[in-house]
Amino acid sequence: MTTEQLLEFKEIIRSKSVSEQRKPDRETRKLLFYLFTSTRGGFTRLRIIMMLLENPLNTHQLSKDLNLDYKAVQHHMKVLEKNNMVSKIGEKYGVIYHLSNFLEINISALDGAIDKLDRKMNRKKVYL
Repeated sequence: MTTEQLLEFKEIIRSKSVSEQRKPDRETRKLLFYLFTSTRGGFTRLRIIMMLLENPLNTHQLSKDLNLDYKAVQHHMKVLEKNNMVSKIGEKYGVIYHLSNFLEINISALDGAIDKLDRKMNRKKVYL
């Protein structure tokens, strides 16, 4: 996990943001900050979101691409789904995850969360 990766994530988000997007409300920003900066798996969840920005994937594909344990990815997907960050198509093993409409509309708010995560990483140890 490096600052370069976070900068790359910011560039990707800025390229995906629509120029005339509305400003995210306070509760949305709080939710994004909590999910991606205030918890131990925030950086991993951010990496998952960046993978899903490119194309929808299932849990096995995510675990392979991110070099993470399948169960760990499964846990993060449950957290993201519970908080309306991702949506799923299908059931059981073949579930395909993609970004939810809520996150797509508020994708520009991730920029602030990435800045906060960068400051936090430079200040103290962050767990993956």
